[in-house]
Amino acid sequence: MKRFALISVSDKTGVVQFAKKANELGYDILATGKTAKIINDNNVNCTEVSDYTGFPEIFAGRVKTLQPSVFGGILMRRDNESDIREAEKNNVLPIDIVCVNLYPFPQVVKDPEKDLQTKIENIDIGGPSLIRAASKNYKFVSVLTDPSQYESFLAELEKGEISLNTKEKLAAAAFAYTSYYDTLIANYFEKEFHLPMQAIRLNYCVKDELRYGENPHQKAFITGEFYDYFSVLHGKELSYNNIIDLVAAVELVNELEPVSCAIIKHTNPCGAATSDNLLDAYTKALSCDPVSAFGGIVAVNETIEKDLAEKLNDIFLEIICAPAYTDEALEILSRKKNRRIVRINKKLPSDEMLVKNIPGGLALQDKDSSRITEKDFNYVTKRKVSHAELEDLKFAWVICKHTKSNAIVYVKDRKAIGVGAGQMSRIDSAKIAASKAREHGHDLVGSVAASDAFFPFADGLIELANNGVSSVIQPGGSVRDDEVINAANQKNIAMIFTGIRNFKH
Repeated sequence: MKRFALISVSDKTGVVQFAKKANELGYDILATGKTAKIINDNNVNCTEVSDYTGFPEIFAGRVKTLQPSVFGGILMRRDNESDIREAEKNNVLPIDIVCVNLYPFPQVVKDPEKDLQTKIENIDIGGPSLIRAASKNYKFVSVLTDPSQYESFLAELEKGEISLNTKEKLAAAAFAYTSYYDTLIANYFEKEFHLPMQAIRLNYCVKDELRYGENPHQKAFITGEFYDYFSVLHGKELSYNNIIDLVAAVELVNELEPVSCAIIKHTNPCGAATSDNLLDAYTKALSCDPVSAFGGIVAVNETIEKDLAEKLNDIFLEIICAPAYTDEALEILSRKKNRRIVRINKKLPSDEMLVKNIPGGLALQDKDSSRITEKDFNYVTKRKVSHAELEDLKFAWVICKHTKSNAIVYVKDRKAIGVGAGQMSRIDSAKIAASKAREHGHDLVGSVAASDAFFPFADGLIELANNGVSSVIQPGGSVRDDEVINAANQKNIAMIFTGIRNFKH
């Protein structure tokens, strides 16, 4: 009995060699349209599916393989007498190998230059059907969906037979492939047609297994397209903690004005500054808490040049991240063998959902993409802020937004000088931030402060005033706002309410 291999691929990498070898091993090759053409053009015997079925491709290729003779050949059970009799009666021959990959919808859907109709035409119909049919009948049919599978498959086939274990692995990979494909389509349609979200579909291909997770006893993986956004130019592979801290650093520095630097440790800023040049911005950022900066992540939003590279080599840093490096700077930074040097390739997405596991499901929320402008400000005190204070308050607000709650941040001259992060009591965050500022030689008199949420009592505001703060920015919204405002007036402090809370857990 003839043995058939059906080939229909969008990605034609290695397909000629695959078809040739399968043909040499005794398989008649069936192929669709352009796949058949490239195989025949390379002198490999191949029958076009339309000739095999006696039915032409129609509707500009929308219907090619959706035929009983094709799907019957894939789905017939070789050990079922009824199936065998029906196959003989209907002239259905078994197809033992199905090699299919799909139209490039995952790539096309991300292209903003492509219109809706182009994206729809890149939704494969026959391909997923072939893959699912072959996967369902995995005991008798081998299904290949990626050129990386060809070599090992052919090597095993050359030995005489494909093992059940191999068929099982191929079938599992195939169902994962079509599941991923369908997830992208469903998510795209909901977004494109402005439909309410009916389900949370998370389907990301595993890219790498990391060395470990937050701790050595935890497994960790990276999925999806992270490396579209970042390139590691030098150093060891990124760890789980590196990746989390790196994203936190870039999200913060990207929200600051140009020529800014942020230093992150355990996702919290231990330094940040904006200046006229990057070297000065880094120097000022480092001055906030040089002890905590040791082993941290430094992110900037301009090109790193020689002078900053030399300064960065003075201390141990896990990661340095920038949108670009001069050749000279890259050479200098690469002298540290294990330190990671990372390039930001493109803007980070702002419309993602944040996901946390909870028992029985997931808790999801929009990313905090809130921004403040001066039109959001409510000047609630008798004394109004000066222009210099206003610039510092806007800077402090951004730093505070990216600090774990409860958060208090002191700023002076567009640099953070004290950060109080993650305390259960807001007044404790104020005390810790002031203590850190003094520890590293900063004068709090005339500084400004930001709070990520309202002050439940006046004591937090009084603590800031007693530390020398001249103005404060906070969301407002407490039932005791009047008490807090009165305390600010008594201390001759200017205060702005934004109406926007920035809790971060």
